[in-house]
Amino acid sequence: MLIYILEDDENIREIESYTLRTNGYETEDFETPQAFYNALTEKKPDLIILDIMLPGEDGLTVLKALKANNAYAEIPVIIISAKTTELDRVKGLDLGAEDYLCKPFGVMELVSRVKARLRRLDKKEIYSYCGIELSDGERTVFSDGERVELTYKEFELLKLLIGKPKTVFTREAILGSVWGYDDNLGRTLDMHINTLRKKLGSKGRYIITVRNVGYKLEKEEKDEA
Repeated sequence: MLIYILEDDENIREIESYTLRTNGYETEDFETPQAFYNALTEKKPDLIILDIMLPGEDGLTVLKALKANNAYAEIPVIIISAKTTELDRVKGLDLGAEDYLCKPFGVMELVSRVKARLRRLDKKEIYSYCGIELSDGERTVFSDGERVELTYKEFELLKLLIGKPKTVFTREAILGSVWGYDDNLGRTLDMHINTLRKKLGSKGRYIITVRNVGYKLEKEEKDEA
């Protein structure tokens, strides 16, 4: 599998590239966003590793451009950055990054994160529950037969819940699966849940809050009749 690395620090870029190559991945490295964009037009990678502080154009702007382009939106992106505050991580993840790794990082952790993201590319299924249908391969969601437009994170959140209906997912488990780590981002999760409920219309009530624990997708007893 091919991984693109956009990182302006030569030493870090070499460490990332060497680590991934020794674990069986093909890599191409770029120092500037322009060189990265030029390569994208020639060949699409299976995954992108992205720094935030870059010359000319910051990594978040690059991420926005990728997720706004249908040709590249589905390529998983792992941000690796020296910007380590909660706000920085929330921004990156909410813009569509699949994972966020802070510098300095362990090379084995990098490999583990990459493997986890690439494994998800092989799992393209269709899920259906009580009038909600999600196609992982086509990245579509229907509620009562009506197409629902979700953001990347909303889609991943619904996919987690609909993959195991009636299962209670803890807040930590949801953050770890959808946002890539289990830091305390309760407000971000709650906002995504509320928006998802609204977008699903009448079926949104099936996303149930389990107090002091987390969330589950389950049909209410009064709807069984």
